[in-house]
Formats: sequence, C-alpha cells, structure tokens
Amino acid sequence: MDYKNINKTAWDNRTVTHVKSKFYDVDGFRAGKSTLNKLELNLLGNVKDKSLLHLQCHFGMDTLSFARLGANVTGVDISSAAIEQGNALKTELDLQAQFICADIYDFAKENKQQFDHVFTSYGVLCWLHDLKTWAQMIKRALKPGGEFHLVEFHPFADVLMGYPYFSDGQALVEQEGTYTENCDGTEHTIMTWAHTLSDVINALIGAGLNIKQVVEYASSPYDCFEDMTQMEDGSYCIMKNDSPIPLLFSIKATL
Repeated sequence: MDYKNINKTAWDNRTVTHVKSKFYDVDGFRAGKSTLNKLELNLLGNVKDKSLLHLQCHFGMDTLSFARLGANVTGVDISSAAIEQGNALKTELDLQAQFICADIYDFAKENKQQFDHVFTSYGVLCWLHDLKTWAQMIKRALKPGGEFHLVEFHPFADVLMGYPYFSDGQALVEQEGTYTENCDGTEHTIMTWAHTLSDVINALIGAGLNIKQVVEYASSPYDCFEDMTQMEDGSYCIMKNDSPIPLLFSIKATL
C-alpha cells in the first residue's frame, strides 16, 4: 500500500476540519496567542536568531509561534492542504517562515541545509516506518553543536488503548476520524507504525547523536484521550490504580 498518498489524503482532509476547530483555535493564534507549551519552550530555551527546522509541522501554528519568538524557522509536512494553510497564515500575519510540502523521507534525500535546532512534537512518530533513516536525516540537518528536541505522546497510553508496543515492522491500517471536537464522524484510511521508547533512543544513538536527556511526564497539555482528569496546573492526566500513567516523553540530543 502507498502510505504516502494514503496518509497525505487523510491529513489533507483533517486540515480542513482542524482549522475550524476550537482545539486548534486559529482565531486565538491570529490574535497573538502562542501554540507552544511551557514544556517545549523550557526545553529549547531562547531561539531568537536561531535557525530551526520543524518536522511534521501540520499547518504551521507552532512553526509560526517560533517565528514570533525570533527564530529563522522552516516547517515540513506531507499535507499540501496544511502547507497551503501555513503559508496563508504566514502571509496574513506578516510572519517570516519557510514551509516545505514533503514526506519526511523525501525531504531527507533533498535537504542540504543545516540548522541550530531540529524540533518535532506530539503525535509524530507513529507516522514513520523507518526510524533509522529519520534519525540520520536529523543528524545531517543539524549544525555542529546543534540540538534535536522531541516531545511525544508516551507509547504506554497507546498500549492501554489496545495498540501494540513492540513492532513487527508492519503498518497498522485503520479507518479513523480525527481527534478534534468538531469531527463529523467521517473516517479515512491511515497507516501507522508502533515504536518502543528504546527504538527511538537507539535510532538516534545509531545515527551518531548524543542523548543528553530523556524525561517522562505524568500529564499532557492536551485533553485528547478518554478518561482524562484535569490537574490544578491545567494539564491532563490518566489515573490507573490511583496513580498517573506516563503520557509524554521528551528527548534532547546533540551533534
């Protein structure tokens, strides 16, 4: 099956729904709201005048939020509808950013630029079938001394929802709707892959990156799973046997 066209079609359709959703709050972004969370802001630190590559950027509000912080930012996504929306927002709000419509692996073959930071976050790894090539691309895209930052949903939550933890290398093919509150029940075919935490870490090590930090988190800024409990700080957790399960993890690696 052609995962590129299958997943591109799904994300083209999701983009149309997402830009109208309260979940993404495009009007709030237009009014000046940043879509970046404290977690990634604290991890990356000051990005002013830094070059930043944002992988799997969707329709670019995080990318443009980095631009508002002064970063020289490039966003990459497989969805042409998402890139079109990102460019429209960039023009409307007079922000400086570059958007590239490309599958990650096609981008890996073509990219010659190097960046101070490479960043990717929240629901990105499951769309990747080859972590080794992904990690090698990240290494080649970093300047000497550059930093890679990943913030991702923890696979523990996926296991509780019935998904496999260990991968047999085969894609999971599903009919699935989107996750925003305005989903109308329409489903599209998607292809995803399972990755263990060690798969991700070892791919980065194997590419020659230096792992500086791995952190697991008991809460998420997003209310996007069933049975979530809102905490005092506004984040969300899932309790099992009176204890929170891990919902996120982050990795910092350097070249």
